[in-house]
Amino acid sequence: MNTLFSSLSATRTSIARIANPAFKTTSQSRALLSSRNMSSLGGKQAIRIPGPVETSIQQKIIEAFEPVLLRVYNDSSKHSHHSAMRAQGGGNGETHFAIHLVSPTFNGKTSIARHRMVNSLLKDEFDNQGLHALSLRLKTPEEWEKEGGGEMR
Repeated sequence: MNTLFSSLSATRTSIARIANPAFKTTSQSRALLSSRNMSSLGGKQAIRIPGPVETSIQQKIIEAFEPVLLRVYNDSSKHSHHSAMRAQGGGNGETHFAIHLVSPTFNGKTSIARHRMVNSLLKDEFDNQGLHALSLRLKTPEEWEKEGGGEMR
């Protein structure tokens, strides 16, 4: 179990480094990162492990956009009551995502062009893996800095 936690902790740290290249791992930052993917269960910690669709989304976006910041939120549980999801028995648990992405790739691109880039990148997830809906916040580094450079949620 300690090996699994160490591996996940390293993954969270590397994602934080994408968000902030000057990121330094401290006990405080480890606590912040851990709180994003863990919840308390009677004194024990539960680790949220991303599913195959979320993992695929993250990998593709990192490779295609070289993000300064990337946050992928699985919002599927908020939508399992929708009729389309009920027809699938609630879906596969990976149907609705919110993606917040800051990338220099978006320089000079309109909002609709940015959305088309992400949607076309994730075509296979839409067509074959049960992805049903995406909420996208796509910024250039300059736009993100102008807004204060913090969380986008």
